[in-house]
Amino acid sequence: MLGKHLLGIYEKALDAGDDWYQRMEKVRELGFDFLEISIDETDERLSRLYASDEKLWEIQDAARKAGVYLQSLCLSGHRRYPFGSADPDIRRKAADIMERALVFADKMGIRVIQLAGYDVYYEPSTEDSVRRFGEGMAWAASEAAKYQVMLGMEIMDIELMNSVRKHLVYERKIQSPWYKVYPDLGNLAAWGLDVPDELEAGIHSIVGVHVKDTLCRTKEQPGVFRDIPFGQGCVDFEACFSRLESLGYTGPYMIEMWHKQGQDDRKLVKEAKKWIEEVFDRAVSGLERKKD
Repeated sequence: MLGKHLLGIYEKALDAGDDWYQRMEKVRELGFDFLEISIDETDERLSRLYASDEKLWEIQDAARKAGVYLQSLCLSGHRRYPFGSADPDIRRKAADIMERALVFADKMGIRVIQLAGYDVYYEPSTEDSVRRFGEGMAWAASEAAKYQVMLGMEIMDIELMNSVRKHLVYERKIQSPWYKVYPDLGNLAAWGLDVPDELEAGIHSIVGVHVKDTLCRTKEQPGVFRDIPFGQGCVDFEACFSRLESLGYTGPYMIEMWHKQGQDDRKLVKEAKKWIEEVFDRAVSGLERKKD
């Protein structure tokens, strides 16, 4: 827990060589409430969407034995197979991935699928790719309603979806209770935005918050959107937590990190969690002093 909030850890923060029982046990030992599973663009992780029920039961059994949950799914596989692609075969694959991810989430008891806001990634973005992306999101929301699984759009490292306010434009068009926003504090900060203000603009729509540090974009250098140790980037976490708490946010937080081979994942994650907890406690204490 982080205060009154459930606290999760991203699967990629842990050693990819672990089996599911080892992975879930680490989640428990490190004091997290849930694991955010990854379905990225690699063949290995995309294959999870095609796994047998027996394999899915194994993952569920590992979580059950450790006493933790699979509460959310980071679906970044659409970076390789985007809805906005000019190639109809890629668009069909994007739809297949989305449908299978919804079925996967339904079977696994996962409540939120975090979407990647890319119209395209490995091909040029055009007016048509943006239009196709919007159409794909509207279709995805209608499919999500079937399974009562929430879609949460991540704020990204590309301009198409680099602010909560840009997401809200799509949300107003789609008008679905199953299509909301999953802001990443680091990505918002890297674009040089007023992050607490962005969070307030979308507070009615936030289904989860990614906690990650980044380096801001400047005239001299592009932003760095990942692999920045906590406290060495540009994110004002205390201000973000303070604003969210003052707005009455009660949803989960999820620490996003990436493990590299040879690292001690337990040590690094434990240190990161402790750092975040201390900043969160300062933010809460500061609010309480203001009330007094």
